[in-house]
Amino acid sequence: MACLSISCFDDQSTKKKVMTSEKEVCTLDGAVDRHGRPAIRDKTGTWVSGILILVNQGLATLAFFGVGVNLVLFLTRVLGQDNAEAANNVSKWTGTVYIFSLLGAFLSDSYWGRFKTCAIFQAIFVIGLASLSITSYVFLVRPKGCGDEHTPCNSHSSLHIALFYLSVYLVALGNGGYQPNIATFGADQFDEEDPKEGHSKIAFFSYFYLALNLGSLFSNTILGYFEDEGMWVIGFWASTASAAMALLLFLCGIPRYRHFTPKGNPLSRVSQVVIAATRKWKVQMMPNSEGLFDDDDKELASNGARRILHTNGFRFLDKAAVITSSECDKLDDGARNPWRLCTVTQVEEVKCILRLLPIWLCTILYSVVFTQMASLFVEQGAAMRTNISTFHIPPASMSSFDILSVAAFIFIYRRVIDPVFARLTKSSLTELQRMGIGLVIAICAMVSAGTVEIFRLKHANKDCLHCDDSSSLSIFWQIPQYVLIGASEVFMYVGQLEFFNSQAPDGLKSFGSALCMTSISFGNYVSSLLVTIVMKISATDNMPGWIPGNLNKGHLDRFYFLLAALTAADLAVYILCAKWYKYIKFESREADATTAV
Repeated sequence: MACLSISCFDDQSTKKKVMTSEKEVCTLDGAVDRHGRPAIRDKTGTWVSGILILVNQGLATLAFFGVGVNLVLFLTRVLGQDNAEAANNVSKWTGTVYIFSLLGAFLSDSYWGRFKTCAIFQAIFVIGLASLSITSYVFLVRPKGCGDEHTPCNSHSSLHIALFYLSVYLVALGNGGYQPNIATFGADQFDEEDPKEGHSKIAFFSYFYLALNLGSLFSNTILGYFEDEGMWVIGFWASTASAAMALLLFLCGIPRYRHFTPKGNPLSRVSQVVIAATRKWKVQMMPNSEGLFDDDDKELASNGARRILHTNGFRFLDKAAVITSSECDKLDDGARNPWRLCTVTQVEEVKCILRLLPIWLCTILYSVVFTQMASLFVEQGAAMRTNISTFHIPPASMSSFDILSVAAFIFIYRRVIDPVFARLTKSSLTELQRMGIGLVIAICAMVSAGTVEIFRLKHANKDCLHCDDSSSLSIFWQIPQYVLIGASEVFMYVGQLEFFNSQAPDGLKSFGSALCMTSISFGNYVSSLLVTIVMKISATDNMPGWIPGNLNKGHLDRFYFLLAALTAADLAVYILCAKWYKYIKFESREADATTAV
């Protein structure tokens, strides 16, 4: 009875007593339990649910990268594709994964809710992995034992190839639709209106990114080794088992999860504001934007969303909330056409999206830097000395230093940097400040990589035919650039997750997380375009370009320094955008409750 609606009581003193009891027992952020009732604080959410979601993320990431990390090798060794075709197919597949994140975010925010969306797409993910494992075992890895560095596989029919692509794109659909929602769903388990849980909610994003990296660490090392040795079916079945275990753990948390009801189709809400403002472009507004329609208490109460306070930017959109004389008459009759008159909160939702876009655009170039780990860093490492005595170090395994760096810097930031900064300035670093620091560290990473390349070239055999191990410079000189990338991720990507989650309107939280993923997607595309442009410009009759097949005859260092310069320019633009940005201001739900009393 403690969670009954306050409006059920008539006596004012009774209302206040029940409201006090409600605050002690129920969450204040509008979350509900699996039955749709207000979520009880002690019986739902918090770290019990959060840890389940973190383990789920680690296992799902292990499964995904168990396929993705060596997909290019599978295409060349098992399906017989050449390097260029395989690289192009992997780029398309990776980009598709992140594009599917927008689909998952849309379905979650509009219709299904985050739990249902996560469960459905995780099930698709498991089906895709199981299909890939069966298809590889029955049709593709033939003869048995083929697919390693020395034993090519037989040719395959069009049907077998089609089954393979159906399987891997089911994996892309499942992971892409699941990823933007699981981070937001994890954050939903903490009540930001409660000081203690609000602090835990901020910490959750750091641990979430740590879980993601620890999952990929196992894939890049153990599973990567098995698949590199040609044991593809074992690797794929291990990924399937990991994804299935992740799904089962996720479902185990059903009694504890907190939920937020979907807020409706955001596209129609945005369209309504744009059309209503366009129809009223000649309407004169009152000074200081007074008299705007803000009577949305019933609508907000029905979906648990918060009122957004009015801001002065993008004043043209405010006209959507101006009440004309004809609309005033309809309001008296209790009727409102949302395509002609919108609420202030609805207008502010559109303003939020417009303010987020410049910040998001500035993160794309950082993603270009980040993607070099999976491409040029590996090629650079392969052209260095990779042996310690008789032990060969796979160049791709150097990304383990990035993951270890992420784990270390998450701890350093949360336990050292943030407390010291708060003690000195009486405030914590904002998400925008942390993202700016991430860009600065990314510049340092590119300068480090370029410097290493200069010294690698000095110790290289430029007349080599096969340039693996062609330089006497040890691959361990790459450690600083990997460590710096890892440190930048803690500031940039964790900051991004927190920023887009906190600044997205209540009905677009998953969309905010999807922005992080699409940033990485566009980073892949921009990186590919940049390499193509650089090669066309830098290639001459006497020089094969900065990034030729034989790196000893190119200038990879110049490309790294170019990225550093572009990131520095991006940082300058980012600083301007960050100064221009105005943080969204929600009216607290506690204030709403007091108003209701």
